[in-house]
Amino acid sequence: MVAAMGCGPKVVEPPVGVSDKPGASFPDRPVTYVFDTLDERPVSSTAHRGKPTVLAFVTTGDIVGQAQVDYLVAMAKNDGAKVNYALIAMHPRKEIVLVEAYMSALKIEFPVALGDPSVMTPQGPFGEISAVPTVVVLDREGKIAWKHTGLAKSGELRSHMHGL
Repeated sequence: MVAAMGCGPKVVEPPVGVSDKPGASFPDRPVTYVFDTLDERPVSSTAHRGKPTVLAFVTTGDIVGQAQVDYLVAMAKNDGAKVNYALIAMHPRKEIVLVEAYMSALKIEFPVALGDPSVMTPQGPFGEISAVPTVVVLDREGKIAWKHTGLAKSGELRSHMHGL
């Protein structure tokens, strides 16, 4: 019996647990973005200016993304109005019921929006988002302070938010 190993195209896995170094590859200008929200609370660069902002890009079927949301829900309760938090669900509008159920099940009280695939491209407002979950931290002016792909725990997030 012969086993065929290594047949077919090589699968390249996206990085998991990778952080970009602060300021290393980020433009020194505010990011401009507007997302389609599930309610009347805006998720946009205009609405978020003036406070540090944490944006989390997730999909509803990802267990690591659920863990990320749990950290952010706890952080948002602690931070109150001092920090903007928003969840960007990478789902089409036709899956809004799924996203609303996710929001309810995880007790997300901050704004939730839908993201389209263009936001994940290198030309998107946050540069390439190669996998979910990805967390982007913006300073008060809307400039990218930190970006992390994979699970970012509260302590790590707080360390990159310090001084913003």
